Amino acid sequence: MNAKKKYYENVAATVIKNLERRRMEGYYCADKETAVDKVLELMQSKRSVAWGGSMTLTECGIMEAVRNSDYNIIDREKAGTDQERREVYQKICGCDYFLMSSNAVTLDGELVNIDGRGNRVAFLCFGPENVIVVAGMNKIVANVEEAVSRTKNMAAPPNTVRLNKKTPCAVTGVCSDCLSPDCICAQTVITRLSMIPNRIKVVLVGEELGY
Repeated sequence: MNAKKKYYENVAATVIKNLERRRMEGYYCADKETAVDKVLELMQSKRSVAWGGSMTLTECGIMEAVRNSDYNIIDREKAGTDQERREVYQKICGCDYFLMSSNAVTLDGELVNIDGRGNRVAFLCFGPENVIVVAGMNKIVANVEEAVSRTKNMAAPPNTVRLNKKTPCAVTGVCSDCLSPDCICAQTVITRLSMIPNRIKVVLVGEELGY
């Protein structure tokens, strides 16, 4: 095992211990392939599954694996009208499994996420029976302050480019704490405790994934 992989393993052990202290389950997978297997292992077949927007889930191959399995998929992208989106979000609120990544995870086991409309963080906080968070080790940070800075300056700018948003950071690559109508940093959620024990499951992956 090379030094970086061993380092990731050691850091993940620390984070997992602190996640458990905060009543969240933590797992470490050395690579993307193992992470896909772990996520599928955590979900019972033929149950309802939905997800929040995430480059990590796509890069891991988790989305492809879920679509090729026998889950009851609730796909918000198929909603064409405002009414259809409302109906889809109502279904997601009651789904069995909600998949997402986290913008950052602190060494002390806190999840930090910043959203635009807030649907992703809403389902993290409340609704789905189980939330499975997949995060590359590049998202581990020292504390909440560093997590917020990482999200605004390293995650949001490339996401605004990907989503074709008209924000200052899409042009400069640097957060200007804007109030643009296209802002994707409207809601900041810090998950420091799972009120339902083990509802939130965090799969840490020993690779750099997502933004």
